[in-house]
Amino acid sequence: MPGWLVTHVAETGSTNDDLLALASRGVARDRTVLVADHQTAGRGRLDRRWDAPAGQNLLCSMLIDARNRPHVAQHIVALALIDAARETAGIELALKWPNDVVRVAADGAWSKVAGMLSVLVPDVGVIVGIGVNLGWAPEGGARIAAVDGRSSPTPLDMLAAVLVSIDRFLSMDDATVFDIYRTALDTIGRRVRVELPGDQVLEGRAMGVNDDGELIVLDGCAVSHAVAVGDVIHLRDG
Repeated sequence: MPGWLVTHVAETGSTNDDLLALASRGVARDRTVLVADHQTAGRGRLDRRWDAPAGQNLLCSMLIDARNRPHVAQHIVALALIDAARETAGIELALKWPNDVVRVAADGAWSKVAGMLSVLVPDVGVIVGIGVNLGWAPEGGARIAAVDGRSSPTPLDMLAAVLVSIDRFLSMDDATVFDIYRTALDTIGRRVRVELPGDQVLEGRAMGVNDDGELIVLDGCAVSHAVAVGDVIHLRDG
């Protein structure tokens, strides 16, 4: 993986925490990756626990020097995961806002394949931690498994493909990345329920995403809301 410094460990508490500690001490640089077979304290968005049996899934964190475009860095990693799934397993995935990678069934139902948790490191860059279901998926989730007779990707196979794709997206300007990101979002056009901080709930139709990455939701009273943080649930029409 030219240009990337990849360190592999059998087990750790959290690759995000470890990489943050290294970056804070000035040890980790741009394009540094820490990958673990197992995490004992892995977390996802909204501080949810992220568990997986040892050696089954891709669990890693990467430091990207994108301090002036942190939300773009997250979109780039999510899009790279979609590309890598297509390249290594021949399957098509999509995004649920903001950056959950999902598999969408014919009836529109989705299952989560990968999630991420990002940390901004001032004057250094963005740490993006990802958990990708490969050999195992929790109940209600889905995993990346080859559908065309090829062997399913191993965690390191997937990581290699992801890093190649990240390099390609990093070479693009922000406007191009956003256009691809918006196209990949299965959330746009859907009826959604958004669980907001403070136990508030917003229901409406997702109309798009603005340049700050906020989800635009039109509620039942035709009022538009720009959502920066929230847990989105796709609803069926009708």
